[in-house]
Amino acid sequence: MIEVEHVSRLFDTFRAVDDISFSIQTGEIVGLLGPNGAGKTTTMRMICGFLEPSAGCIRVDGMDVTAFPVETKRKIGYMPESAPLYGDMIVADYLEYVARMQNVDPKERVPHLASVCGLGEVMHKNIADLSRGNRQRVGLAHALMGNPEILILDEPTSGLDPNQVTEVRSLIKEIGKTRTVIVSTHILSEVESLCNRVIIISAGKKLADSSTEELQEHYGHSNVVRLTVGNAEESSVRSALESVDGVESCSVEKDDSSLLHVTTGCGSSKDVRPAIAKKIVESGWSLYEIEMQKNSLEDVFRTITMGGDEK
Repeated sequence: MIEVEHVSRLFDTFRAVDDISFSIQTGEIVGLLGPNGAGKTTTMRMICGFLEPSAGCIRVDGMDVTAFPVETKRKIGYMPESAPLYGDMIVADYLEYVARMQNVDPKERVPHLASVCGLGEVMHKNIADLSRGNRQRVGLAHALMGNPEILILDEPTSGLDPNQVTEVRSLIKEIGKTRTVIVSTHILSEVESLCNRVIIISAGKKLADSSTEELQEHYGHSNVVRLTVGNAEESSVRSALESVDGVESCSVEKDDSSLLHVTTGCGSSKDVRPAIAKKIVESGWSLYEIEMQKNSLEDVFRTITMGGDEK
């Protein structure tokens, strides 16, 4: 368990982290989001014990990271955005070196991590000759070497191609089944696919902390229904759909074939598609398609970080 209580960090007069508090339970996969310069990396480095808080307290399994630096570091595996690997070393030699540095038996741990991290085919290669995706895998193996209870990953898929992103995400999901994981990333789809909880910070302050579903429910319209209608006039469709219970807004655009493309904003999570379809049929119009879309995490992120809304 990680407990962050009223933590701040100053660099001279600049306040990089400003009185933030949160706790993370064992087994959670949490996304740490924020614009560039928000204080994400500083927060992670304080949790790891690399930086000391200017104020407040951070505890890992009940131990203050400042008072018990060695004990808490043993519980944490950290992979920074650019994993500090020795490019002139062979992967197998590098992992054996890391194991010995951490007083871990390399004969047992290195083959296990090679299997878990999918490194079997590159163990004989120089790290400098690896693809970025495989270097990220080596970085993950390094972070997992001490079998930590907590894994902290800073931009784990930065610079990877789509296939590599999918592979690394799958690996993180598998790792997260048995560990607490904190993921900092700018790729919001990654957070939606990996994390069951999101913490958003901006200008050093915590602005939101809840599940992705709760954030989407709380900020803006929780649902948007899009439909295509034929044999109808724009004003009539807009008037008819705005009268449907649950529809709060309606915009209509006509394409070159005279079909109407309608977007409705709904004020709750209630599925209004049956009522909308019924209204279309009763009005004698043609319904070509209808679909519901939830607010994306990207929409939520923009609302919170640009609007300054705090939850």
